[in-house]
Amino acid sequence: MARSACFLIAASTVLYGASCFVAPGSTPRLPGQNSGGVADAGAAPALIQQPAASTFSPLAFGAAIGLLAAVLGARPAMAVDLENGESIFTGNCAACHAGGNNTVVTEKKLKKEALVTYGKYDVGAIIKQVTNGNGSMPAFGDKLGPDDIEDVANWVYNKA
Repeated sequence: MARSACFLIAASTVLYGASCFVAPGSTPRLPGQNSGGVADAGAAPALIQQPAASTFSPLAFGAAIGLLAAVLGARPAMAVDLENGESIFTGNCAACHAGGNNTVVTEKKLKKEALVTYGKYDVGAIIKQVTNGNGSMPAFGDKLGPDDIEDVANWVYNKA
């Protein structure tokens, strides 16, 4: 449902933006009307046929289609990469925390209930734990980059 709403808003915005680039149509004018001068008294007031200006603009249409394709084809911007978090967890944490358990201190699992009990059910608290270590857990602040630590912390939080 949210994707449909985003699509509708994006399409409306693109079409509205494209309409801003469309040139207005022209209307036939009497001689002297377009220059602001007075028409010749001896001439009959005949309409001057000007080429009809099309309201279709290929440039605006192309811009609208391009923006629509960019909106629909773009991957949603996420501050964290959960796939990276999972791979970091598998490579660095799974030896002690396989399946969300804890092989060293069995009551301190990576399950929501245990994280809430020990005050770690918060991404910031998990980042601090991974970065600095605590108790039996070693610090990973020197081994992993800040983005990797944030990704694994968000992955643990989402899996809990």
